[in-house]
Amino acid sequence: MKVKTFGHSFLPIHLLLLSTLATSTAKPTNTASEVIVVNSTAAHDISQHPNAELILSADNDTAAATKASAVNAADNGLNEIESEYRVEYAKKMLTYMNQSVEPCDDFYEYACGNWKNVMVEHQSQHKRSNLIDIFYSLGEAIQQLLLDEKQPRDDFPYKSELNLTKRIYKDCLAADLYPLKKSEVYLDVIKSIGGFPAVDPTWKPDNFSWFNMSAHLTNYGGIGLIKEEVLPQYPFPPYFKLPDLGFEYIVHSDNIHSNSSKELNEKRMRNYLRLYGVDDEQKIDKIIADIVNVWSAILNITNKFDEDLAKCEVLSAVVMGEETFPLWDSYLEIAWNGTQFDLEDDDTWPCNYFYNQLDKVCNANKEAIANYFALKFIYRMDARLQDKKFQTEHCNMMIQFVLPHLLDEIYMEEYFDNEIRGEISDIVKEVRKSLREILEQAEWLDEKTREQALLKEAAIKPHIGSFENKNVTNRLIRQINEFHYVEGNYELNLVNLFKFRTMQRRFNGLHHKEYDNYTMKPLELLKGIQVNSFYYNVDNSIYVMAGILHPPAYHKAWPAALKFGTIGYLVGHEFTHGFDSVGAHYNSVGEENYWWTAKAGKVFNEREECFVNQYNAYEIAEIKRFVDGNQTKDENIADSGGLREALSAYHRHVKELNLSPKDEQMPGLDLTPEQLYFMGFAQLWCASYKERHYWEELKNEHTVDKFRVLGAVTNIEDFSKAYNCPVGSKMNPTKKKCRVW
Repeated sequence: MKVKTFGHSFLPIHLLLLSTLATSTAKPTNTASEVIVVNSTAAHDISQHPNAELILSADNDTAAATKASAVNAADNGLNEIESEYRVEYAKKMLTYMNQSVEPCDDFYEYACGNWKNVMVEHQSQHKRSNLIDIFYSLGEAIQQLLLDEKQPRDDFPYKSELNLTKRIYKDCLAADLYPLKKSEVYLDVIKSIGGFPAVDPTWKPDNFSWFNMSAHLTNYGGIGLIKEEVLPQYPFPPYFKLPDLGFEYIVHSDNIHSNSSKELNEKRMRNYLRLYGVDDEQKIDKIIADIVNVWSAILNITNKFDEDLAKCEVLSAVVMGEETFPLWDSYLEIAWNGTQFDLEDDDTWPCNYFYNQLDKVCNANKEAIANYFALKFIYRMDARLQDKKFQTEHCNMMIQFVLPHLLDEIYMEEYFDNEIRGEISDIVKEVRKSLREILEQAEWLDEKTREQALLKEAAIKPHIGSFENKNVTNRLIRQINEFHYVEGNYELNLVNLFKFRTMQRRFNGLHHKEYDNYTMKPLELLKGIQVNSFYYNVDNSIYVMAGILHPPAYHKAWPAALKFGTIGYLVGHEFTHGFDSVGAHYNSVGEENYWWTAKAGKVFNEREECFVNQYNAYEIAEIKRFVDGNQTKDENIADSGGLREALSAYHRHVKELNLSPKDEQMPGLDLTPEQLYFMGFAQLWCASYKERHYWEELKNEHTVDKFRVLGAVTNIEDFSKAYNCPVGSKMNPTKKKCRVW
């Protein structure tokens, strides 16, 4: 993830670096010292070495072959358990592959084509991904912690907070969540924030404010027509994206009337309306039709600026001469306790044209809007279980989401150690050397720009595990004691938990006057348990979080080729963000300052345009849309730079340690070290999408996973060399490559 803060073009770009191994509880992958036999989805007692991940077959022949391969691997200096681990993880990698496809024709399909057929069954509202799936394993680690009846050590400072967290978690496990039941608690909240005319004959439009109800929804983490984010830069005010219309299927002008939209969105609304007592099918049809018509009217507005807020700002300021939308002070009162932010920029709030036009549509359709918002509140509270068997998994995810800071404190203390930190630190140093070499040798940089680039590289601060701010973390955890827990009322507790979580998410902004720009950082940087990595322009730092240090991103027993192709590439990706189109506006100490000369900036823009054009040509056939090369350009440049930097670091590492190809084997995988490097990279992004997931990611700053892989490898000469892809093949279409770094 790159945290970009450049004026009001700020975008927090999330790189979800998540992996999965549902065979074990997720803890940092230290040297394995025991074999884990997998026979259920329950958490195993593997507190010493949880990520050995050895899936041992009962078949004698297979077991014998495994042992023989492990003996061969042991010749590389690994102990027996590490050797067996390599054998078994190699088998797993092999199951992800579709070897009927030539790597030079479609490397993503070759590396990941079978992943969707062997992925472990989980419930997910979003795409499934080899990266994202580690969240489930982290959930199992949390489950083990919260079901542990042992008392914490005497000097553990958060006993009362932990006890309350355990009660909330166990209440979730015991709740009757499937199938969904009607909730009077939810109805009471809906009535208090704006009402539900479909089920309330006393509802009156005269007193209804669409803006106020939408603002109230944000307090519960819901999205009506205000989609709030928190700017990760002091004073941490809110900022806003265009709201997503729909439920699990995001609607746009070209899909709003599709069969998929009707199947998912309209079915969702129909089921909720029936559940809450609307038994007249004609009435249900009209309620749904009115909501869909409102969506269409809103899309007619956003189409005027191509659903691009930057274009909307131009439309407001230059073309329309729009007056400032007048209700944002009301928003701060409802959502931010009236907090005021002293910002230099007059243009604090989002596109006036959009919100002024939206105000007209909503005021003309108050009943439809109120029904839509009420249904969105129910949707927010709904666990959306596909089956009762997923309830434990849901509770694992829920408790991580609502009370992350206490759980992070325990996780980091229990499972993150200096040995892991040390190896990751070494990899960071190696990749960093490669970045510096690239900056020193880039022929297109003039000396003045090169000097500034090298100064910035030298000043980058790496953080492994998480960033520590004990004062803020302590305050966040202590706030748990302020949570009003009601015995035996899961629904009310859930409503209050979502509200509690939202206020914690806003903590920095709400309390910014108590701190300063130097001591307060985005709360995301304090959570080691998340599976992510970041580059933060404001302090010129990279962050490799503890949660990412699991397969398929890292394992201690892996050969160096696989480590550098995974965690090494990810580190390089984050380093490169310091030198992309946004990093160019932040100097070595994180100050806003465009440090490029006009000449170097012109060449950079030309090279950047190569990436834009390349990715613009990728069609997402499932939704008949193309990748937005301009929107995703910085992430694509970072992928390319990260791959190059980590491969150069690997080659230097091999030479320094005098490693042989035999040292770099994954037994059973007939891959050279360089081929294994690129295979590790590709399998980070193995994924399974449904149509709705493409629409969900359409405005994401990251390219769809498949094209993320294909776009990166086709720009790397060493990939074509490793897999013998001739010029003119699909993975090596031309000798001319897009390259910035």
